[in-house]
This record gives sequence, structure tokens and C-alpha cells, in this order.
Amino acid sequence: MKITFKYISLFVLCSLPILCVSQNLATVKSPDDKIVVHLNLENGGLFYDAFYQGTVFLEKSPLGLETSLSDFSQNLNYISSSTSTVKDSYQLKKAKVSHVEYHANALSSTFTSANQDTLLVHFQVSNRDIAFSYEIRSKEGRSNIKIYKETTGFNIPDKATTYITPQALPMTGWMETKPSYEEPYTLSEAVGTPSSNGVGFTFPALFKLNQNKGWLLISETGVDGHYPGARLGEATKDGLYPLEFPQEGENSSIGNTFAAQSLPAKTPWRTITLGSSLKPIVESTVAFDLVKPKYEASIDYKMGRATWSWIVWQDNSINYQDQIKYIDMAASLDFEYVLIDNWWDTRIGREKVEELVQYANNKGVDVILWYNSNGYWSEAPQGPKNKMNSITDRQREMEWLQSIGVKGLKVDFFGGDKQTTMQLYEDILTDANNYGLGITFHGCTLPRGWERMYPNFVTSEAVLASENLVFNQSSLDHHALNATILPFTRNTVGAMDFAPVFLNHRLSQDQNSGTIRKTTDAFELATAILYLSPIQHFGLTPNNLKEQPDFVLDFIKEVPSVWDQTVYIGGAPEDYVALARRKANKWYVALVNGTDSRRKIKLNLPMLAGKSVQIIQDKEPSSFNSKFTSKKVSKKGELTIQINGQGGAVIMGIEEN
Repeated sequence: MKITFKYISLFVLCSLPILCVSQNLATVKSPDDKIVVHLNLENGGLFYDAFYQGTVFLEKSPLGLETSLSDFSQNLNYISSSTSTVKDSYQLKKAKVSHVEYHANALSSTFTSANQDTLLVHFQVSNRDIAFSYEIRSKEGRSNIKIYKETTGFNIPDKATTYITPQALPMTGWMETKPSYEEPYTLSEAVGTPSSNGVGFTFPALFKLNQNKGWLLISETGVDGHYPGARLGEATKDGLYPLEFPQEGENSSIGNTFAAQSLPAKTPWRTITLGSSLKPIVESTVAFDLVKPKYEASIDYKMGRATWSWIVWQDNSINYQDQIKYIDMAASLDFEYVLIDNWWDTRIGREKVEELVQYANNKGVDVILWYNSNGYWSEAPQGPKNKMNSITDRQREMEWLQSIGVKGLKVDFFGGDKQTTMQLYEDILTDANNYGLGITFHGCTLPRGWERMYPNFVTSEAVLASENLVFNQSSLDHHALNATILPFTRNTVGAMDFAPVFLNHRLSQDQNSGTIRKTTDAFELATAILYLSPIQHFGLTPNNLKEQPDFVLDFIKEVPSVWDQTVYIGGAPEDYVALARRKANKWYVALVNGTDSRRKIKLNLPMLAGKSVQIIQDKEPSSFNSKFTSKKVSKKGELTIQINGQGGAVIMGIEEN
């Protein structure tokens, strides 16, 4: 139906002697009526707010854009609004769920600028999520537009606290490879606190409202080669976070910071997931609900588990004999893949890599090879270089990879979010699909709906990942704490190649040196479930096959990497996490303790009520080792598990149809 408002519903005296006129244009609610969004026009500027069950989750927040066509941030004239219902049913092959029924109420509002060009603001509100985007049309039939800035903002209520990562400065970090979404999270920091680098924060951004009134997670989805990736800028003292485009110096100052499109133009979706608990945030599929596949898969891409020598044995392991050991380990664990990392082109050589691929294939294992993304926008020296950044070299290389039987690539060191960089991501994915290659990105941006948009996209790092557990002791000391943050932030919006499960006491090849692990074996096993990556690169080493009991190896052989259902069970950042995932009719529950204290955790598992379950948990106080037990979940679905400080558990059970 169509709604047209021709009257001013509210006059508010803002400041003397100026009269501030606020026009309440339209309201859109979630299907269950719990989420309410208002759209308002005030003195020619556009604003929105958001409520959940009557509690304000976003205060008056600005909307709009500044473009080469018109200024859509002020002097807007309201034309009309229309509402509709959106329903979608779709399948996912490589995510936390396999089937989604999306139901939302939509609002589209039309405005004209002072130049009479048209701005449409689209909202979609489901029972978990708010999403909005812009559409621009030219009055005079112009063919292109530059979007210099969005005046989009998110006004977080006072006294809320944050779990967000600061944006890195461009061309910083190791060999000038940042930004790459690898900064530590704030811990219960007050909204409005300046970021450590003074340039804002990356998506996703988690906020906890004061007095435990609820949680909200802000992110974006649908970013491709038509738009740059965005972030949150520095907030005002009272918590207004503006949307910002990339920094000028990203990617060695190559490319523009703004967006350029043909007309009519559309922006990506900004998403806000909210609720009284963390359940809607963990279970949200909003990153996929708002996008569509961009092309058909050329083959049926296989997900699974991978061994990876570099993560513990590092550069010295990139040799023929060590790769044979890791292929053998993958075969013995029934893993689908082995990842051969940087320098293989010079330290192993192309002919010997062909032999490794054939050797692996004969054992039922496929090969993923590492590549440097670029030739000139960072100082990262690892090869192969100059293969992924130009179309002719890229396609020639991918043709060779396909001919020798390689099934996937890990492409590293991107260092920016500009539109030209987003186009490179899309170009690599598109070309790779033509050669049947799955793609993993490292040193990279956040994936924004890419699991659904690109059939051969597998996973991305975009997190302070497990390589840092090897690099420095501090990361290992905070490993358990960080495990209580990532399931509610980075990993809820997209695949995250953290690379979990380390069973060596010291993270080195000889185990006589290197960083010292503080987490228990049961904790490490739980991270295989806790962290979602459609191809999961494990931190195992060949010695683990002889050192670990059969029940541990059996779990590793069987644990899935993609899931049919994901359910939040309990926990919160800086405390503990309990997360359940289902594959077919088998449930896997991950429980990790982010504190140093031994404790009992009472779980509510209605899907396993009255069922006997298998449990891998900490063996005894102060022990790193695990034990295997069986228990029966009460008829009420209750189960209590005792775990060590920085410990954990895995619970497995069958749900009857």
C-alpha cells in the first residue's frame, strides 16, 4: 500500500530564536511488533531511531549522502512512503545454518533534493534485524555519480559499553600490510571513548546497553566492486558514531576513498541486529538475507577440514618432506584438504608442487595453495607475487592450477577497503570460479554477505587470528578471553578463518621453545565448533596423532565445518560461551571458559532433553588433559558441566526426529 503524508505532525522548539520542525514521516515494525523504527524529517535533514519492546536502542540518528549529483543530507523534500512484506526462502551450503526463512516488513520512502534529484531510503525489519540502504536517481538522466560521503550515523544510548576493534592506520603493521581487521577488541569501554588510532572502528561493532537492557550489533552487507567497505568513525561524547569511508593512504594511496557508480545507484545495506539477549546476534542471518548469488557455481565446491604446517612449524616447514607429513596427517584424520603456505614457489618449486598435489590426491586429500595478493601496494615479500593482481597473469595461473588438480587458493595481504580493492576481491572470486577454485582471503577485509554472493568464496581471516598465538605469549594468555568475544562479534556476521585447535603444550616444532599454551585440550577441541569457517584450518601437528587419546582423534575426524542450525545457549563477552550447532540430527555443543576460575556451568539443552550425551571435558583441576564421559540430560533439558579456568567441554548428542 502507499502512504503519503502532507502534514507536519510535531513541532519541537529546538533553540531560540530558531523553530525546529520535525515531521514524523513513517514507521516500520518487525513482524512480531517488537522492533519499531521511526523515520523523521527535521529542518530538511533525515533521521531515524529504533526501539525494541519499548526500549530505545538507537536514539535519533542521521541519514543521507553527499554526492556529485546532489546533496542528499539537507534541504530534502518528502514525497511519499510505501510499505510491503518481504519473504524469502533459501539454502546455504557453507554457513552456520543450511536453510533460512526470511520474513521482514519493508518501508521505502522517497525524497527529492534541492536539485530535484531523487533519494529513496529502503528499510527492512525482521524479528532480529534492521537493515537500510539508499537508492539515487537523476532528474536529468545523468549516467554516473560519485558518492563522496554518507551522513549515516548510529546514535548509541548513553552509558552503553562497547566491544569493537579500532581501525588501523594505513600502511602500518608488518611490511605496511594494514589495515586488515587484526586489532584487539575493546572490553566494556564506554561509548564515545576515542579509538586507539583516532580513526574510528571496524565492523562489526557490538554494544551493550546500560542496566542489561539489551545488545545491538552494527555491520554492513552486500559490499562488492561497486562500493567501498565502510567503518564507524570517531564517536561524539554522547555516542553518535558516523559512518566513514576508507582512509586516503590505504593500499599505498591507490584508488579513491569514495564510491563511483552508474545511475541509478544503490548502496550496500547497513545492518543492526538487536535484542534483550545475545541470542538474536548469534543466530542472525542478516548478512545473507539481503543479498543474492552473483553467479552460478562452476562446480560443487567441497568444504571440510585442513591440515596446515605453517601455523605451528612456520616458514621452515615449507619444504617437500614436511608437506608429505602434513598430507599424511590429513589422510589419517579423514581431512579433505592440506594447505601449503607462502614461499612454495621458491622453496618447493612448481614441479615438486605438482608431485605433492598428485601424492595428496592419491590419498584422498585436495590441496590449497597460498598466494600474495599484490605486486606493489605493500612490502610483503612472500611469493608467489604478481599473480593475483592482474587479469592476464591471474587467469594464466589459475589455468595451470586447475590443470594440476589444485582445488583452492589462500590469497593474502590486501590492506584496504577502497572500491578498487573490493573490485579486486570480486575479480579474484569471479575468475577463480571459472577454474573451479575455492577462495580463502587473509590479511583482508570483513566478508560482507560473500558466502551467499560468491559460490566459491570459502572464508576470510579479518581477525586477530591464531598465528598470533605462535608469535607472542600475550595472545596465548588472552586466548580464552578472546574466545568469549569473537562468537558475538566477528564470527556472527561471516566465516572467520581463525584456525583453531592447538594440542601442543608449546607452539613450536620441537616443543622445547615457543609460546606456552594456557588453555586446556577440551577448550581447544571446543573451538572447532565455536569458530565457524567452512574450511577449518586446524593447528594440529603430526605428533598429536600419537599423543592424544582415541576419543580426541575420533572427534577431530568427525566434527563438521558447516552446519544446519546454530543456537545460542548461554554466556557473554569476558565470561563464558555455550553454543550449539547441529549437522543432520547430531548436535555439537561448545563450552569455553574465558576466566581463570574453575566453575560449574548449568546448560539448558532442550534439543537433547532426556537424551544420553557424550562429553569431552577437562580431566581434573589444573590439568590440561581431557576425559571422555557419558551423561544423561535431564527431562527439563538441563546439564551441568564443570570446567577449569581457561577450560572447556564438547557435548555431543543425537536429536530424534
